[in-house]
Amino acid sequence: MPAPARRAPRGLALYATVICLLAVVAAVVSFVNGQWLGIIWVLLAGLTSNMAWYYHRRGRSVPAERAG
Repeated sequence: MPAPARRAPRGLALYATVICLLAVVAAVVSFVNGQWLGIIWVLLAGLTSNMAWYYHRRGRSVPAERAG
């Protein structure tokens, strides 16, 4: 049962990274089209970037804590 708990932060980090990249692309497209809605996409990219970093660090620290 512990195996899924170790994989969850990596999976969440990957999903957050993908959402971050999609938000950046959406922001660029929005600004190219002259829409100010791109600001919301930039904020979403910042949030998901922080989430990806958090889950990546959490995923790296979990095996170290279990080892000893």
